[in-house]
Amino acid sequence: MTSLREQGVPAPADTVTARRVARYAGFRPEVQGLRFVAVLLVVLYHVFLDRVSGGVDIFLLISAFFLTLSFVRKLEAGQPLALGRYWLHVFKRLLPLAVLTVLGTLVLAWLFYPEARIDRIRTEALASVFYVENWALARAEVDYYAADDSTASPFQHFWSLSVQGQVFLLWPLVFAAAWLLGRWRGWRPVPVLAVLFGAVFVVSLGWSVHSTATQQAFAYFDTRARLWEFALGSLLALAVPYLRPPRAARVALGWAGMLSMVSVGVLIDVQGAFPGWIALWPLLSAAAIIVAGRSGSRLGLDRILASKPLVRLGDASYALYLVHWPLLITYLVLRDRPMAGPRSGAALILLSLVLAVLATALVERPFQRWAWPERTKRRLAVSVAVSLALVAVPVLAWQQADARRAALLAEEAARNSPGAAVLQPGFEFRGDPEAPTLPLASALQEEWVGLPEPCSGRFAPEQELLEQHCRQTPALTDPERTVLVVGNSHMEQFMGAVIPLAEERGWQLVAVLQPGCAFAVRPEGDACHEGNEAALDYVERLDPDMVLTTSTYAARMDGSAEAVVGGFPELVDRLTGQGIEVVGFRDNPRFDFNPYECAQTHGEDAARCQVPVAQVLAPVNPADALRDRPGFTSLDLTDLICPEGLCRPVVGNAFVFFDPHHLTWTYARTMAPALEERLLGAAGPEAVS
Repeated sequence: MTSLREQGVPAPADTVTARRVARYAGFRPEVQGLRFVAVLLVVLYHVFLDRVSGGVDIFLLISAFFLTLSFVRKLEAGQPLALGRYWLHVFKRLLPLAVLTVLGTLVLAWLFYPEARIDRIRTEALASVFYVENWALARAEVDYYAADDSTASPFQHFWSLSVQGQVFLLWPLVFAAAWLLGRWRGWRPVPVLAVLFGAVFVVSLGWSVHSTATQQAFAYFDTRARLWEFALGSLLALAVPYLRPPRAARVALGWAGMLSMVSVGVLIDVQGAFPGWIALWPLLSAAAIIVAGRSGSRLGLDRILASKPLVRLGDASYALYLVHWPLLITYLVLRDRPMAGPRSGAALILLSLVLAVLATALVERPFQRWAWPERTKRRLAVSVAVSLALVAVPVLAWQQADARRAALLAEEAARNSPGAAVLQPGFEFRGDPEAPTLPLASALQEEWVGLPEPCSGRFAPEQELLEQHCRQTPALTDPERTVLVVGNSHMEQFMGAVIPLAEERGWQLVAVLQPGCAFAVRPEGDACHEGNEAALDYVERLDPDMVLTTSTYAARMDGSAEAVVGGFPELVDRLTGQGIEVVGFRDNPRFDFNPYECAQTHGEDAARCQVPVAQVLAPVNPADALRDRPGFTSLDLTDLICPEGLCRPVVGNAFVFFDPHHLTWTYARTMAPALEERLLGAAGPEAVS
């Protein structure tokens, strides 16, 4: 007689295992109470400690735990998985509260936030409702721990919900794979799933540890570095139906798990460590509580977790997580504070709890009970599409309206926002005195300077490391000069003044810009060593007529600390020795506040928005000490950036900075005539002909 595997059909449904799993897949009041405690830890740590608690990780583990039990019960009972309906159903359940939170936050932003932050907030609103906010933050490498009003987004907490939503799409495919293997080989689902989730756990944890050590800011939001947390929840779900610890062990496990879970963020500062191996601490603590389950003892933790108040609050935990963060960040914006105080923090938590309970009762529950969408998959799809459209349509319309306005104003920018041109002798303003100051807040994302094409042809770098950092203007057949711009984001912004000059004089412009790395000869072991060595090799191979880079580094709000970039004199000697002219731009000032937002909030003439040059830069350009080196030009545009010794947010009806230390492209391009004049004067006509 042939076996089931030889016949190519799955084993019959295991009703005993299905019933066993069903006992744990149903409502677990103690786990619902645990869900509330986990979210409450998140809220408390956000509001009072500005630290990570591990509560989000526990929330993710619990989600995977119940998801796995639900699908295993179907597999063991021989029920269809119905993945399409599942996906539509889960987002029909999740989206109403998410949409309500997103729309409410947009209203708060429109009413109370600085205009400079609106464009980023709108973009993140779309990323949040489409469950990709974690990737948006990862690309920006947002510091999750910097919860002050200058950096934190009111949608930043949607990163975990985005990861969760992506797993809700991915995990059912794992169950489908187990089902297919069962049909093909006749294997039982539980051991197959244990192998599959075990593999995910090992691979993802390994990636998480490596990524956290090398790029923690990115890893924090990286779904791949979080999959092991879900896999652990799934492995726990597979094991729990077969674990039967005695009552005393359950009591001990429950209390030990809770004590360990609460102590994570108190005993260690996990900043910079999550989501690596240290996240096992809160997750294994929560796992101990789940394994403890219902102890049946009056001393058991479950008597507290399963109590009616905690269970009801557990029902509202999703809403609590959604509403607490935008309320906190909005309060910090209004009060201009980095953190909430004891009284205001307690009030914020109480308000969040009240809103969460109301939102759960008035929005989440009615939508969960709404039967009409559940009758067909088409209706489910319509409900999901409508939810998404409620955010996407108004946000996109808002963005388009601002874009049209910005385009109209840009046509008159030269006349109405002359920028540095007002500093020229004899300048006479002929624009509209009522014209808004440019750039508009809605256009700040376009203020990063960039060249139009990736490097190609003879300008293509041989070093793979430089490929993503190399850009060029369209290749010229016979350029007057080939000019290479090398450095970090500050040199990128100075390039805004270089581009008009290059266009006028027929220069071929190429840029190699590596974030955070000023161009210099850096020692081995330095974070910028490898990139700078590759850039040096590229410069020497290309042999341009001129290299433009920054020569000094200006410390934030400390003029006495401005100095020549370490290794810069060696760079100058190396390149000028090969006949390559080097122009060193003095660094622009760095502030401990955002001048753009300050002007938007307090007015461009407010004293708090203006800083004396002596407070942010040295009395004399430190790079002037290198002037005696043949082939080197020291260039200082400080008097254009901070005219008359004062750094103001607005010059010539143009914002000078769009963040604490980057020039706007709008203003930088107005410095082009002065830059040309100074290059002619310093290097001689032949240098710029």
